[in-house]
Amino acid sequence: MTADGTDELIRRLYESPPDGFVAGRTAAVAAAKQAGDPDTAKRLAALRKPTVAAWLVNLLALRRPELIDDLVELSTALREAQRGLRGDQLRELSTQRRQVVSALVAAAQRLAVEEDPALRRVKLPMAEVESTLTAAMAEPEVAEQVRSGRLVKATTYAGFGEVPRPRLRLVTSAEPAADAEVPASPAESRRQRAQEKERAARRRELERELATAHRAEEKTRKALERAESAERDAGHSIDEIEERLAELERQRILAQAEVSRRKLDRRTAERDASAARRHVGDVEAAIEDLDAGEPS
Repeated sequence: MTADGTDELIRRLYESPPDGFVAGRTAAVAAAKQAGDPDTAKRLAALRKPTVAAWLVNLLALRRPELIDDLVELSTALREAQRGLRGDQLRELSTQRRQVVSALVAAAQRLAVEEDPALRRVKLPMAEVESTLTAAMAEPEVAEQVRSGRLVKATTYAGFGEVPRPRLRLVTSAEPAADAEVPASPAESRRQRAQEKERAARRRELERELATAHRAEEKTRKALERAESAERDAGHSIDEIEERLAELERQRILAQAEVSRRKLDRRTAERDASAARRHVGDVEAAIEDLDAGEPS
């Protein structure tokens, strides 16, 4: 198999729903071995099955790559604005980021339903898709993994906050402001130092609050993941029960049909038995009549 052919095969594996991934990979490995291509077989055997969330992201990257390009372009603009500390632009781009990520999450869900309409009735892990796309905006390495269309599991942004806050530049008496015409007075210097201490104390307080908020966010995220996993498991249990009920209903219908056939056979046998009894009676009566008419 050519390199292009192998890449296309891998694309189809990651583009298709993950429940058929293992069977597809096994068949592809077997075909490569049969064709005398051990390198391709080894490459295919090393492929990992994606989670449902990763498949949704892969589907988006493979079917709508231009949307992922928009995401990466916006993330680059965000990083440039962050380095330039342009507050208004940062706020505008952050709003765009949320809008773009929401639009991509919705697009991934639509693509999944188009691929398999039965997924319309299934709770898909769209929160994991959103966290992965958000991480792709913050971390270039994740963005490249997303663009490859071969993601195997969802990811989250491990940083702290969307963008770091700009650092305050403290002006002291040793470093006068550019528009100052005279050095600051001792009283002004003391006031500035007091303000600096207040800002430093406030910053430490906010940093502690931020760390606490991140821990709380991580805790709730894990709780959400556990809840979603439990919900999916419960949904799978319902599906299995419904399948068993459907099979039992099929067996009940077959059994009812069999009972109807047996009942018809019984009625036919009853009619035949009744007719036979009547025939026996008629023959016996004929014999009696014959015997009664013999000369003495």
